[in-house]
This record gives sequence, structure tokens and C-alpha cells, in this order.
Amino acid sequence: MTVKYTEDHEWLKIEGDIATVGITVHAQDALGDVVFVDLPAVGATLAQKETAGVVESVKAAADVYMPVSGEVTEVNEALRDDPSLANSDPLGAGWFFKVKLSDASQLTGLMDETSYNSFSASA
Repeated sequence: MTVKYTEDHEWLKIEGDIATVGITVHAQDALGDVVFVDLPAVGATLAQKETAGVVESVKAAADVYMPVSGEVTEVNEALRDDPSLANSDPLGAGWFFKVKLSDASQLTGLMDETSYNSFSASA
């Protein structure tokens, strides 16, 4: 399993040609208490950097972007029912959706954990 990060503060856990996507600890810290999530439709095919959903908190609303091009294969219904999972377990139970990669070469443009930690420390 490989984990990658975007400049928009999404993480991806890649297993084969499926990536699980969520928001980072940094993102949920900046947002505050998450109160609503809008998730993409299963079966939707989205391009990299296209808006895939929205996360709303008591402080702000932010778009969740598609970190790589592909087809949404699953959404986290538990997160829809309990948006606070994005705060309490952003890298685990608070995942947003899964996507089947259509262009794995896009992963090379994303950051590893060390690079992301440096990036987010200066954000």
C-alpha cells in the first residue's frame, strides 16, 4: 500500500488500481468541527483536480478535489451519517470515497508523507 498527498490536503491510500481518498489531519484542523459532507456519486467519472465533493464545518466550507482521474467505486456512507469521523479519524474511518485509477502516472505528481509534512508546515 502506498500513501500520497495533494497540495489541496487530500490523502490517497493506493492498493492496486483503487485509491481510498480523504482529507488530511492538517485540513480537518484548519476546518474545525465537520458538520456535513457532500460525496460524489458512485459510478461518476471525474478528472484530476475536478471537484468531487464538499466538506462543511462550523468555520467554513471547502471543496474536496479529485486527486487522480478515475471512476468513483464507493463512498463512505458512515461519514455521510456522521461527518465528525472526518475529525476523529481523518486517516481511517473518516475516508470519503474510493476511486478506480484511470491514469496511474498521475500518482508521480503527488507528494509522499515527508514532502507533504514539509508542505503543510509552511501552509
